[in-house]
Amino acid sequence: MRCVWTDSVSGDLIIEVNGERLLLDACGAAYSPAHATLIFSDLHFEKGSSYARRRQFLPPYDTTNTLLRMGRAIARHKPARVIALGDSFHDAGAADRLGQEERGMLEALGAAARFVWIAGNHDPQAPAWLGGEATEIYRMGGLIFRHEPLAAFEPGEVAGHLHPCASVSKWGRSVRRRCFVSDGLRLILPSFGAYTGGLDVCDAAIAGLFAGPFHAYMLGHARVYAIPRRVAV
Repeated sequence: MRCVWTDSVSGDLIIEVNGERLLLDACGAAYSPAHATLIFSDLHFEKGSSYARRRQFLPPYDTTNTLLRMGRAIARHKPARVIALGDSFHDAGAADRLGQEERGMLEALGAAARFVWIAGNHDPQAPAWLGGEATEIYRMGGLIFRHEPLAAFEPGEVAGHLHPCASVSKWGRSVRRRCFVSDGLRLILPSFGAYTGGLDVCDAAIAGLFAGPFHAYMLGHARVYAIPRRVAV
């Protein structure tokens, strides 16, 4: 699979998925220059407040953090379209728990680009007030966007749901990071939400989706690192 460093400062990589070029941003989003489209996965707005309702208390800033990082990515790439790959809201009541400031931030992002909200298992129905298009799947060029990757997939599938992470070890130290996963025919995005966990790419739920070799594209602080599966642990 061919990948190209596009910027020695940002470290963004370009990979091909079913013939479509996608730039992998170190923030955890993917960008299609040909379609001026930015892609996020698993935002999980209001996960912190969901946990608080079950008396698992976390700092209540996860939604604001996620929206701020989305805003920086949108300002950088200036997309005409934004696709959110499902589980954008952590549960059915998450949209109602958004504060006035967070809702204003979300509306401002919606004014900057046309949003496509893919249904996820956490949020099968988008809030009625949410702008943009809500759908189960979305097609764009040679790509098909859905929340959960399918075992019997169509080439060009771009999905989330699994929150992939990878680890590498060197000199007795191990580093674990969120990552993209691709074999050139399909792509799984990392979760973007502030409080989302991760599943190792070597887990059967992820590795079993690929019939042949694949790469984990690990998020660094300022660049993305291409890691063949044989290196990941």
